[in-house]
Amino acid sequence: MADDKVKGPKSYFPSIEKTYGKPISHWMTILKKHKTKTHMEMVAVLKTDHEMGHGHANAVVAVFRKENGL
Repeated sequence: MADDKVKGPKSYFPSIEKTYGKPISHWMTILKKHKTKTHMEMVAVLKTDHEMGHGHANAVVAVFRKENGL
């Protein structure tokens, strides 16, 4: 029987959506505007401009960068 439990950064997504009241697609759209920035610069945008916690911001950025080949 396969283990279908989500692992890695995406495992934070339900908590991120619940905590900030926005779907992950909202955060991905914001990051598209900052795709030329480094990983940590993108994390800083979410933390500073959107008051997201470091762990959540890091998880969203990690998935965004992986899915966009950055």
